[in-house]
Formats: sequence, C-alpha cells, structure tokens
Amino acid sequence: MQTSLNNTMATTHDDSEQFDDTEQQGGIAWRETALIIVSLIAIAALAMLWINRLPAEGSSEVVFARDMIAHHEQAVEMAAYLNQRLDTDEGMRLFTFDMMISQKGQIGQMQGWLQAWGHPLASGEPPMQGMGEHMGMASREQVQALETLPIEEAEIQFLQLMIRHHQGGVYMAEDVLEQTKRPEVVQLAQAIIAAQESEIKYMTELLAKRNAEPLPPLPRMKH
Repeated sequence: MQTSLNNTMATTHDDSEQFDDTEQQGGIAWRETALIIVSLIAIAALAMLWINRLPAEGSSEVVFARDMIAHHEQAVEMAAYLNQRLDTDEGMRLFTFDMMISQKGQIGQMQGWLQAWGHPLASGEPPMQGMGEHMGMASREQVQALETLPIEEAEIQFLQLMIRHHQGGVYMAEDVLEQTKRPEVVQLAQAIIAAQESEIKYMTELLAKRNAEPLPPLPRMKH
C-alpha cells in the first residue's frame, strides 16, 4: 500500500511539473504574441506618420501639383478658345465645356493642397522644368491659332493638340504614382489617368469623323 501511495504521489508530482511547464510555455507564447502585436501597431503608427507628414518643398507631390496646375491651365485655355466659337456642333461644345469645368475643379483641388501644405502656388522654377513640350504642351502660336483658324481646321487642330496634351498628363500622373503614397495625390493621379485615357479615345474617334488622324504619339519621358 505504501508503494501504491508513493507511486500516486510521484504521478501527481510529475503531472504538476508538466502543468507548470505547459503554463510557462503558454505564458511565453502569449508574451511573444503580445510583443508582435505591439510591434505591428508601432510600425503602422510610424507608417501613418510618414504618409501624413506634409510634403516638403521640392518633393514629388509639390512638384506634381504645380506642374499639373500649369498643364491643366493650358488645357482649359485651349478648350475655352474653341468652345466660344462653336455654334452648331453641340457635341464638341459640351465636350470642351466639360473639359473646362473638370480641369478647373482639379486645379482648385491642387491649389488647396499647396496652401494646406504651406507652399506657394508657384516656385521660382518654370513649370515642368521648362520642358513643357515633352509633356504635350502646345506652343503659344498653336493655342492662339484656335481663335483664328477656320472652325473646321480649328477643331482638328484642337483635337490633335489635346490628344498629345492628354498623353503628357497621363505620363505625369503615372510618374507621381511611382513616387508617392499620399492618398489624395494617388486618388487624383489615378482619376486623371482614367479620364484622360478615355478622352484620348473619344478625341481619336472625333478626328476619324473629320477624316483626320492624331499626331504621332508623344514620346515617353520621365518627368
């Protein structure tokens, strides 16, 4: 009987040690899990601080906003020149009017960014580093000709120039998407790409109806 009691006590002791070991392992596992969770929270907080910090002067976001404002301003100007001359082509008149309104709205949005970020609307540097033609910008002579060319020729020139202009705008938006994670900039850049690619397709169709073709595609250059 003593032997049986000793065996029972030994078994109880072993079970107690096994329970202690399991409890200890569980505590270690819980602490490791808690440490991982805390680390992930800290990483997420740092990421949010990085994303939400205000863009500095010369950053991709500030440069994009200023350059796209200038780019949009010319598109609005070109659309306005043609729009005021359109009396019979209701489709083209509505298209140019919509372009004016939508791009003016985006200009206001980007100007708001710059003000919120504490930066002036313009810098001492020329927009697009003085190489606007590589971003599809038309020359002053080409823009002003939209007021004086016969209306049929003006429509064709507008469509040809604006297709290249939109191609440059798409390139600029694609470039900034490779450099920023700021939600507002990403959202606008994606919207610009979607809208302008759709309008390029539509303007190409309008040219075909006028027995004309687009100019050669704008060469792809990093902005």
